[in-house]
Amino acid sequence: MTTETGLFSGIVTGAPLALPEEAARRASTVPRSAGVLMDPSPDDRLTEIFRRAADPENPMELRDLYLGRMESELGRHSTRHELARGWRESRVRREFDTDGVLTSRATVRFVKEMFNYYFRDDLYGELRPTAEVILSGGAVDEEAWGLPGVLKECVSYALRRDWYGYSDSRGREASREAVAAYESARLGVPAYGAANVALTMGATFAISSLADFLLPRGTTTAPALCALPNYPPLVESVARRTDVRLVPLPARDGTSSLRPLIDQLRPDTPLVLLQTAANPTGALVPEEELEELIKAASPRTVIVLDECHEWLGRANALSALRAAPHVVRVSSLSKNWSAPGIKAGWIIADSAFVDEYYEYASTTFGGPPSFSYTLVEVLARMERWLVTGVEEAGAEHAAEFEPHYGIRPRALAAAFHAYRSDRLARQESLMTLRDAVTGGLDLPGITVMPAENSINLALSFDDYEDSYLCFRDLLRETGVSVFPGLLTFCLSGGSVRITSARRWEELSVALDRLADRQHRIRHTLRTTASQRKKAHR
Repeated sequence: MTTETGLFSGIVTGAPLALPEEAARRASTVPRSAGVLMDPSPDDRLTEIFRRAADPENPMELRDLYLGRMESELGRHSTRHELARGWRESRVRREFDTDGVLTSRATVRFVKEMFNYYFRDDLYGELRPTAEVILSGGAVDEEAWGLPGVLKECVSYALRRDWYGYSDSRGREASREAVAAYESARLGVPAYGAANVALTMGATFAISSLADFLLPRGTTTAPALCALPNYPPLVESVARRTDVRLVPLPARDGTSSLRPLIDQLRPDTPLVLLQTAANPTGALVPEEELEELIKAASPRTVIVLDECHEWLGRANALSALRAAPHVVRVSSLSKNWSAPGIKAGWIIADSAFVDEYYEYASTTFGGPPSFSYTLVEVLARMERWLVTGVEEAGAEHAAEFEPHYGIRPRALAAAFHAYRSDRLARQESLMTLRDAVTGGLDLPGITVMPAENSINLALSFDDYEDSYLCFRDLLRETGVSVFPGLLTFCLSGGSVRITSARRWEELSVALDRLADRQHRIRHTLRTTASQRKKAHR
């Protein structure tokens, strides 16, 4: 089938969502982290679950004990009395230390089961009627900040041209070449070509397939290292195939040190899984420590860098060592481009690795959806132009595309202008909202860590030692849903996550309700203290 008009002949530009003055005002008061520390290491409260379980290797029993303790602590607000009874009837059966928690297969599955329970049984199950403002989604509100109109046109164009047939299992070569040029521009060196890229069905699928490809069960002796915090489906996909050691990386002042991870490396470590910008804190790994990790690892140790949260904030000068032969970088459209449902992304790796991955991909899933190739190609080319400081696209940029697209330089110039405007406006509004939420949460009894990247914020409430209990109480008292830190492998304390990339009318309601709650608690504490003082007199 042919078409009479070329790509970009019918661009629909997006209208940036206007933010009210209140959002900008709150954003101007954002506090800095001032030494705030968030440590995901297991605490005694979590370890107690393993001490009480009849079988500490049974993740379902661990889950039920954890929930049972919470239900007991909810008191008259408890809704699952059988679970509460199970906790009350349990007893300490053994000693269990932190190292045991971090090396137990059951820990990974327990956290994944809690992740499932949160979404399936609580937030979108029994508790859904009480969730009036959901700030726990972890993604941008796509109806407010969706794909730029230019990228939507790419999807429409591909469908009009009937471009959804079989293809190379690594993805279309022109799309891979565009991604390679973009990623080389990010590193500042000509590190990649099309042979270094394989397109994927999003990051979660990509990392699961990498684990399957790299870790045939029974072929490794040392455990894989998974840095914490992390995303439960990713860690579970690794743990299904080999032994895992969880490695907590404390975050301070927007930075997560890689020293604990470097210290755990062994010559036979098969794989390292690391988020370069942590979910939920938005903390970045220091690039010099990442270089040290890459140099210290054996050439046989594959370092998988999940770069999906590395956007919207302070940009590191990326090390050229990210292109080392034993490093695999993973990106997707889910966060930065607000398109988790499209399931598109890519991996960048050594060409020999990608050649071997081709056989795995062609055997296991065939290839990524071919209708998304034009979208990925245009996105990668235009993002490269942004990275390299291009302000106006000209004939030389139109020449990067194959003739069958029928792209006219004037149409491309208009398309890039629209794309650039959409992206810059989107970034500015999302950063303003993140700062506004950070400033709005600067309340008595709350400690918040300002994020250096990502749309997520980590905060803790002084009156909680348990993040899931905090979620339940906040939801009941305010109608605001937050994301328990436990579900990102924050294995201690009451830290929770809030996603700031929501409409201001939702965010302002949530901030006001949380502020009212904190002021009520403070008033109650003051009244109680005053009464005690009078009684003492």
